[in-house]
Amino acid sequence: MHTKPGAPRRPLFTTDSLASATVTVQFEGERISVPAGVSIAAALLLKEAQPFRTTPVSQSPRAPYCMMGVCFECLVEVDGKPSRQACLTTVREGMVIRRQQGASALGCAAEAAGHGR
Repeated sequence: MHTKPGAPRRPLFTTDSLASATVTVQFEGERISVPAGVSIAAALLLKEAQPFRTTPVSQSPRAPYCMMGVCFECLVEVDGKPSRQACLTTVREGMVIRRQQGASALGCAAEAAGHGR
């Protein structure tokens, strides 16, 4: 659907629509109410919950940068699974989100498969 040049565009979200539909998630052990239908990154940024992760080597804090899945600065742990891109993952009721501290446990998976010897 095309609009005429100069015609006002309808916003994707309005303040009222964000306030009316919410879900409850758990972030770092605290239950928080966030807008339904938004990414984890957007929801946590609305709650000013930064940093999202730390780097493996220097433990430098990181937060979302590109918001489109390219930079990997927004990695979090979701429902016990590490290295989830918060900018590409939509919030859902009951989701458990934690900051990712350093590298995920990828080495443990290799050891379990017999490749870590």
